Amino acid sequence: MQKRTVVKFLLIFTFVFTASNLFAKESEKEGKGDLKTEIKGFIDHHLKDSHDFTLFSDKEAGTHFGFPLPVILWDNGLKVFSSSKFHHGDAVAEVNGDYYKLYHSKVYKTDAEGTINYDEHHHPSNVKPIDFSITKNVVSMLLVSLLMFFMFKGLARSYKKNNSIPTGVGRFLEPLVLFIRDDIAIPNIGEKKYKKYMSFLLTVFFFIWFLNLLGMTPIGVNVTGNIAITFALALIVFLITNLTANKNYWGHIFWMPGVPTFMKVVLAPIELLGVFIKPFSLMIRLYANMTAGHVVLMSIIGMIFLFKNWIGGPLSFGLAFALSILELLVAALQAYIFTMLSALYFGMANEEAHH
Repeated sequence: MQKRTVVKFLLIFTFVFTASNLFAKESEKEGKGDLKTEIKGFIDHHLKDSHDFTLFSDKEAGTHFGFPLPVILWDNGLKVFSSSKFHHGDAVAEVNGDYYKLYHSKVYKTDAEGTINYDEHHHPSNVKPIDFSITKNVVSMLLVSLLMFFMFKGLARSYKKNNSIPTGVGRFLEPLVLFIRDDIAIPNIGEKKYKKYMSFLLTVFFFIWFLNLLGMTPIGVNVTGNIAITFALALIVFLITNLTANKNYWGHIFWMPGVPTFMKVVLAPIELLGVFIKPFSLMIRLYANMTAGHVVLMSIIGMIFLFKNWIGGPLSFGLAFALSILELLVAALQAYIFTMLSALYFGMANEEAHH
């Protein structure tokens, strides 16, 4: 137990220290803009998705350490090229006579000079092709998916070989699997129908949890802080809930038993609206909590370089360290809440009539 505590301490300390160094490299530049603006830009860059996977960079030397990713566009045909053509947004990419520029993490069609036109609201008015690119968030999800596949494959193999006794990483996974089954799935769905939902509940719990933990590392991954990702997860819950619901579920929505007819007419639209509000709350809760955690933590780290004294610096570092420990709890808590509410909605959709 003590060894695990020491390991966790070292990991958290490494994250805060590495993030501090990254801020230092970005902010310690002479005559290149206000420090607060640079810190805000660094936070924005951390939160946004990108077309390359940059581990860290040195803008003074003009060097970036990472690897490019494939850019896949549909613009009067399929256009596939490497994101290295953008040179981290500093260059215009030419593909078969067409020119594209990376502007605020989005790809716009432009001319050879990379001109970006604006409307009256100062929004880019250039044509934006349909973007199917393999971005940093997509790579992160693929890595987590592969990790989960091999971990659970190993757990299943150890069960077969050792008479249902897990070995290796399976000893870590088995208590969590049993927890999701015994404390989430069965109490909320019921013993008769919980099995058909277990695969999804296990997948979504570990998927969100591992992505949240990956977002705690200094490599700048913020998958669950992307509202498109949380929307997709909530949409899957919405589809599973309503496609597997029984007639009692729909009866309680459109024609509630034991309620006067007039009230049924009044309540039916409200209940129907609740069908869409439930997955919407899942989407917003996960997105807002993870984004807020990243913003607060990175802002506190940035305060170290704003104070620049022996009082404010250590206080900011200590606060960032304490918040990092709290974020580890939040990473697991948000995965648990999303899984718990999903199981609750599945149980409501399969609830039998009471007589």
